[in-house]
Amino acid sequence: MLTYVTSAAQTKTILVFGDSLSDGFMLKRSEAYPALLSKKLHAAGLDFQVTNASAAGGTTQGGLERLPPHLKRRIDIFILELGINDAFRGLSVDEIQNNLQQIIDRVKARNPNVRVVIAGMQLPNYATDDYVSAFGKLFGDLAVKNGAALVPYLLGGVAGDPSLNLADGIHPNAAGQKILAENVWRVLEPIARKVVQGRGGSPEPPADD
Repeated sequence: MLTYVTSAAQTKTILVFGDSLSDGFMLKRSEAYPALLSKKLHAAGLDFQVTNASAAGGTTQGGLERLPPHLKRRIDIFILELGINDAFRGLSVDEIQNNLQQIIDRVKARNPNVRVVIAGMQLPNYATDDYVSAFGKLFGDLAVKNGAALVPYLLGGVAGDPSLNLADGIHPNAAGQKILAENVWRVLEPIARKVVQGRGGSPEPPADD
């Protein structure tokens, strides 16, 4: 886990909770899009502490299991990027969606005013079957249900481009991560500005009993 701080005064918090795409697989953490978002926030004069709590290989069930320690601190904006590894393992869409909903519910229970950003994912179109379609749709459905903002497709402009991915063809390289940062920034910037202006964000979570 790595934390990036833009300013000490009136600092708001962003928690990025994802898998290898957010972790910056095979890259320096400073090259992954959460660190790049921190730089964009700073350049825009928005005081945020960005914590990248992503884990390579992360699944939605694994996310549920590793979430509790992160709920001990205030979360003003929660960026959720999980699910693709579950799909690669053949987990049902209902199970993936249920796990993601539980993660959102637990974050909201501790941070009632949190703003949630969901990173949408898609499966490669090697088969346009019902599973592929349902998986791509679940993120938008979650966003609507939870009043969350949606990044339509985190890998938009990157997936399938050899010049923007590592040799495995799956994980973005440093250049690809810059595009991921732009994809998220388009959605995040207006939300961050509202949170700084006092429209959103969270009080400190209650102490554990």
